[in-house]
Amino acid sequence: MNTTLPAGTRQPVPPLSPGLTRRAFLRRGLEAAASALAVPLLNPAAARGANGSVSPSERITVGLIGKGAMGGGHLRVLAHRPDVQLVAVCDVDRTRREDGRETANSIYVANQPDGGYHGCAAYNDYRELLARADIDAVLIATPDHWHALHSIDAAKAGKDVYCEKPLTMTIQEGRRLVETVRRYGRVFQTGTQYRSIPEIRQVCQFIRDGRLGKVKSVFTLLQPLSNFMGGERFKPYAHIVNLSQCGKSYFPMDFPLPAEPVPDGLDWDLWVGPAPWRPYNHVYHTNPSPGVVPWSFSDAFGVTSSTWFLSHAADVIQWALGFENSGPVEIIHPNSGEFPTLTCRYANGTLLHFVNHWGVVKDVYRAVPAGARLAGNFGGVFVGERGWLTTLSTVGQIEGEPESLFDEMKLKRAREVNIGANNHHANWLECIRTRQSPSADEEIGHRAASLGHLTNIAFWTGRSLKWDPVKERFLGNDAANRLLSRAMRAPWRM
Repeated sequence: MNTTLPAGTRQPVPPLSPGLTRRAFLRRGLEAAASALAVPLLNPAAARGANGSVSPSERITVGLIGKGAMGGGHLRVLAHRPDVQLVAVCDVDRTRREDGRETANSIYVANQPDGGYHGCAAYNDYRELLARADIDAVLIATPDHWHALHSIDAAKAGKDVYCEKPLTMTIQEGRRLVETVRRYGRVFQTGTQYRSIPEIRQVCQFIRDGRLGKVKSVFTLLQPLSNFMGGERFKPYAHIVNLSQCGKSYFPMDFPLPAEPVPDGLDWDLWVGPAPWRPYNHVYHTNPSPGVVPWSFSDAFGVTSSTWFLSHAADVIQWALGFENSGPVEIIHPNSGEFPTLTCRYANGTLLHFVNHWGVVKDVYRAVPAGARLAGNFGGVFVGERGWLTTLSTVGQIEGEPESLFDEMKLKRAREVNIGANNHHANWLECIRTRQSPSADEEIGHRAASLGHLTNIAFWTGRSLKWDPVKERFLGNDAANRLLSRAMRAPWRM
């Protein structure tokens, strides 16, 4: 049975709120499931390994929310896993969700020639997917402005969650997400897969164990809008974007892009959801090539560097430093003259310098030799008492000096980083069964996203800021504290 609604229509399912009780929500889910595809029900206790009752043939039922470029990759990973049954795909773009359903169906038909497969449902509205009582978990790969609300509603609906990074648009959203996930006892994994690459884990653990000596400074990339908006797709809007000025910004901005006709089959009102209203323009929704996050430049929908790569880097860096559940205590603006680029100071004195290209590390900070090879992304350059090491990936291998550090780590001939060789999904699924905490849980994901929010707020205010990572408040700066949250467009609320 096709559960996709006709083009241009949407079943009026209200957002989760105090007015919709959990009992009513789950009752609606049972009714929706009865009319959906006959997907095999799992015994939740057995699926999660309670009382040692797991059998190798039992599968975790998963729904995918968001089937863009990243969502398509996740779909294929899940559909090919023998321990998972992908039972539903949700996207507000009819073309994407139908493609997702057809892809899942084709994979299962090919892998289950005995006819044991019952089909994958497609939904326009994520609330209909969450209402299905036969779904154990959801994977969220939607634009940034939806991450927190999708995750919170999923937790309230009793689903375990894997959510792409960055988890939030604001620091307050992150704290609310953490509280909700824990209140409902859900297993939550942040999509910062790079921390699950074996070589990266090995280097981070080496640094975390103090074997690089005291880490004096770390460097990571923070890039301005011009690096993202300088491509072909923005050329028609050159007079609006004004890259010579706005391109220098490190924080997201609002550009009055002209309204375009909404494509047939795209529910634009639901795409915008809780974000400030913006009329449809294809650059928000059409994936650039290369790239997967077209909306990230816009302050309504994204958070620039945190969307591009900083959440990955922040996760790896703060984990190696031992601050993955905390954060810096000071954000130092370059206007202060103390450092040439934006810098964070941690409680132990370690400095995290943000640079827009790796040459700054050698030519401006002179932190590593002029001949050092620095290349890659999604990590950082660590400078300690015993030498320096990188945790970079996507280009080349892990670098550092002296060479003896690699002998100690047993990485001398295994320094190439294979970004596809990670167990991030497997870790999440195993934790669903065992009810343990995954490698990048809700607090770690929140703190990784928070680092990006802190840099944006420092640039927005144009000044250095002191930060209390326990209370999650700025000290003596009301203007900065007002930027810790933002209102949601009615009727959406957490």
